[in-house]
Amino acid sequence: MKTNKTETSKEEQKKKIRARYKGADKGKIEVIPARPKYKLFEEAGVKRVCAYCRVSTDDPKQTSSYELQKNHYEDMIKEHPGWELVGIFADEGISGTSLEHRESFNSMVAQCKKGTIDLIVTKSVSRFARNIVDCIRIVRELKSLTPPVGVFFEAEHIYTLEGTSEMMLAVLSATAQEESRTKSEIMNISIEQRFSRGIFILTNLLGFRKDENGNLVINEDEADTVQLCFFLFIAGYSTKDVASILTELKRPRMHGKTEWSGTTVLNILRNEKHCGDVLARKTFTPSYLDHKSRKNRQDKPQYRERDHHEAIVSREVFIAVGKMIDSHRHMRANCPLPLLQVIESGFLQGYVPVHLGWTGFGADEYLQASRLFSKADNDALSSRSPRSGFQIARTQMFSTFRSPMLRITNKYFTFTSTCMQKFGNVEYVEVLFHAEARKIAVRPCSPGNPAAVHWGKQSNGRWVSWGKASAAFSVPLFEIMGWDTECIYRICGTYYREKDTQLLLFDLSEAESHHRQTKSASKASKKTMERPSCPQEWNSTFGPNAELVRQMEEADAAIYANGREIGQAAVLAPTGNDITQESMNGYLIAAENIMQKLRT
Repeated sequence: MKTNKTETSKEEQKKKIRARYKGADKGKIEVIPARPKYKLFEEAGVKRVCAYCRVSTDDPKQTSSYELQKNHYEDMIKEHPGWELVGIFADEGISGTSLEHRESFNSMVAQCKKGTIDLIVTKSVSRFARNIVDCIRIVRELKSLTPPVGVFFEAEHIYTLEGTSEMMLAVLSATAQEESRTKSEIMNISIEQRFSRGIFILTNLLGFRKDENGNLVINEDEADTVQLCFFLFIAGYSTKDVASILTELKRPRMHGKTEWSGTTVLNILRNEKHCGDVLARKTFTPSYLDHKSRKNRQDKPQYRERDHHEAIVSREVFIAVGKMIDSHRHMRANCPLPLLQVIESGFLQGYVPVHLGWTGFGADEYLQASRLFSKADNDALSSRSPRSGFQIARTQMFSTFRSPMLRITNKYFTFTSTCMQKFGNVEYVEVLFHAEARKIAVRPCSPGNPAAVHWGKQSNGRWVSWGKASAAFSVPLFEIMGWDTECIYRICGTYYREKDTQLLLFDLSEAESHHRQTKSASKASKKTMERPSCPQEWNSTFGPNAELVRQMEEADAAIYANGREIGQAAVLAPTGNDITQESMNGYLIAAENIMQKLRT
């Protein structure tokens, strides 16, 4: 009996629930419609409204998204009561992390400042700006206008003229910016992995086309244009001259244009792919916010693959042209190529003539050239045991006011007037560097010498010296010496004379360093002070061992006795670059043959 009553009770409960959920008569229910989504900021009168759309890439796959955004906002604004469509502002293929290249966005803001727009409607915060600083700044700027201009973010349902909008906007902008940073990091990691495995991003360029496998193959017709650029330049023509010749020949560029400029020619001469190599990551983007590309000066790893594909010009030609470009300001009519030479015998055996403005030669090349010829006399000294006892006191421990001095910074070489007085009526000198012995020699030369340095002149009977720009040569010099680029180095010189030949010798290992300090002399000007310091090894010694110095002097005397003069001329150093004046003439002939072929 108890069970039957329980079952009856459950059935009754179910009947009551079913009856309740049948609902009431719909005629008795009054429906109060929800407030339309876009009436949160409803105001009396007409609002002039525009929409802003953006897609971050110009990939055709995103065209549909781009068009859908535009169509959606056109319909939405036209259908909304009281809204008047001012226009649709859209940026296609533009990143949202920077406003620099967003022309439509900047045009829209300019229209707001002119008072032609009351409201901006956009899809989301990330579409508007992925940079939190830009986003907040622009919103505040629009809000402060008279009358204020609001922005409505549809996805987040934020209206910037409402009191609580800025806090929410700041959080969402920060999220969008962090998302961009994460994407940038992932992309950089992907690029690094590709390049480290030799998977390079290759595009068509003048002289090459990509085959079905993505490999670069030579385009024979365009290869003639590339070779002509290299051969004419190495024969002495400037990039502007080469551009004029190519324009006259109506040679097509990559995209068909026949007008050439010196910059276009220079870009061809600088592209390592023309000698068969691939160098990846020549530029990089330090900040994902501004997307500005920077030249990669060992800031990021680079990846080179030699002989990646068939070359149009030899590596020998490519390297020589590169050195000519780097040293173009210092070219002379009698020496258009900065040649690496070395003295093979005599007192200056192993010394390399240098031009202070020549680039293209690194520390390794100077060391290699200096090691080509060894000095047997000095090598024999190293096997002797110097006697203990006296030391030769260093010149720096005494007054050096009247001593010949060389002052070196990372930008300038300066010889004191005493150096000039030693040589007499000499205005041009040749600077020589022995990278292994760490010494610099200076000797008079003619103005026509390719490495001649005009080191000073006489004024009112007195020698006047000035600093010689040496930023190019200082790079390998400071690397070899291990010097600090923030310091100034002073070296005392030793004067030698052999018959009619004179020489100043500077031992760089005995350099005295001066730390530059900028001290404020007044509010209007600043004064650079120098604080001298000596190498740490000088703390326990006055100078070199006296016996060793005597032996070296005897060896030098033996050199003179054997007729090994200090005026020995330098010869071309066999360092892998065998471009000579004769071979340059050969390239000119090759260029003329190509021009003749193209004219027929």
